[in-house]
This record gives sequence, structure tokens and C-alpha cells, in this order.
Amino acid sequence: MLNFEQLGLSKPLTDHLLTLGYITPTPIQEKAVPLLLSKENDLVALAQTGTGKTAAFGLPLIELCDQLDKNTQALILAPTRELCVQITSDLENYCGVVKRLNITAVYGGASISEQIKKLRKGSQIVVATPGRLIDLLERKAVDLHNIKYFVLDEADEMLKMGFQEAIDTILSSTADEKNVWLFSATMPPEISRIAKKYMSNPVEITVGDKNQGQC
Repeated sequence: MLNFEQLGLSKPLTDHLLTLGYITPTPIQEKAVPLLLSKENDLVALAQTGTGKTAAFGLPLIELCDQLDKNTQALILAPTRELCVQITSDLENYCGVVKRLNITAVYGGASISEQIKKLRKGSQIVVATPGRLIDLLERKAVDLHNIKYFVLDEADEMLKMGFQEAIDTILSSTADEKNVWLFSATMPPEISRIAKKYMSNPVEITVGDKNQGQC
């Protein structure tokens, strides 16, 4: 059975994960983390909520983002405010004292001026809901041209909620040269269209039943 260090994560990060109770990777983490650390692949990952998806993409992002570069290097798009806040909290916990990354959550129902203030200070990772991010783009308050990593989390839920056009607008506002990582519980035709239009020969991985062990 693999441990997190065997997935290619650095020892300082894996030591910190042990203090958080992360001992054995879940199947989605075991499959996704080595692929994403390679920086060579776009990824379509099919897995249910509760299988450890946030760590599957979050841990590689923490390793790959440069803490000395204040530009936004990674964007995570989530369908709801609650998930946006949860992902941000998880990433901050994963960073701990290992890496000084600014992670900013932007979502509706909260002060946009405060969110803009945080973005202007420099955020290596932005976690956003589609509607609020479109608003920030229209205000020219967020720059996505230096994005190296684009994560679509719960992609099928975003499509069910009517965010197809917003996703297209956001993706078209990013640099052509980037890795796109798409996480979804199901694979409707719209997901295939996104993969075909915005991804380059994506690797597809699937995990089975929901794993209750870790989040």
C-alpha cells in the first residue's frame, strides 16, 4: 500500500500531512497525484464526492505553485459558495507551515471589494464560483493570463446549474498554454465537449465506490 511520499510529494509536505491524519492515499489520490505532479497531462477524473478529490488536485497544486511569484498561477472553479470555501480551507490546511501561498476564495454573497483587495495583494491560487469570477473579469480585477493550472471541480454540477456559458468565457480568458484538470462524478456529453475544446489529449481516470476514509 502506497504512502503520500511514494506518490512524489515532498517530504516536508508529507510530514505535515501525517500531522493532519493523512496516512494512506485514497484511490483517486493514488491515481491523480503522480500524473498531476508531472505537469505533462491534462486530466479528466471521474469520482464521487467524498473520495478525496480536493487533496487529489490540491496537493499537486501546492507543490507546483511558486510562492515567490505573486501572479495567479492556479484557478479552481467550483459550483457553490460552500464548496469554494471548503476547498480554500482545505488547501490552507495542506499548506500549513510548509509553503507560504496566498489562497483567495471569491464567491457571491460576500463583499466583492474585500475580495478585490485580497486579489490585488497577490494570490497564487484563486478558488472561485463562476458568477463571481465573471464579475471580477468584467471589472478587470483578476488576471488569468498567467494561469498554469485550471481545475474544474464538480464539473457536472456546474453544467446542471447552467454555468456552461460562464465556463466557456472563463476558459477563453486564460492562457492557451496551461494544464486543465477536470473532476466530475459523471461524464455527460457537455463534459466531453469541454475536454475536446479546451484540453490536450487528456488522461482519463475513474475510481469506483465512494471512499469514506478521507476528505
